[in-house]
Amino acid sequence: MLDMKMDNKNNAERRQRRLEGIKLQEIEGNPLTAEEIDMFEMFDREGWSDEKCRAHILEYALLRQKSSPVAK
Repeated sequence: MLDMKMDNKNNAERRQRRLEGIKLQEIEGNPLTAEEIDMFEMFDREGWSDEKCRAHILEYALLRQKSSPVAK
């Protein structure tokens, strides 16, 4: 029972941090795309660890960088 309460609390905290991060990106003039928001929601929904999220984001960024017209 206690584990379930902690999981719910952690999930709520992660969701709040994600929403704050999205707002900060908007304020800085660099809003997330719908694809990026979906990615972060998937992380929360599937319970990915911070390390797994970080690795996925780095791979995503490298792939985007390689496919951008500036990189060619």
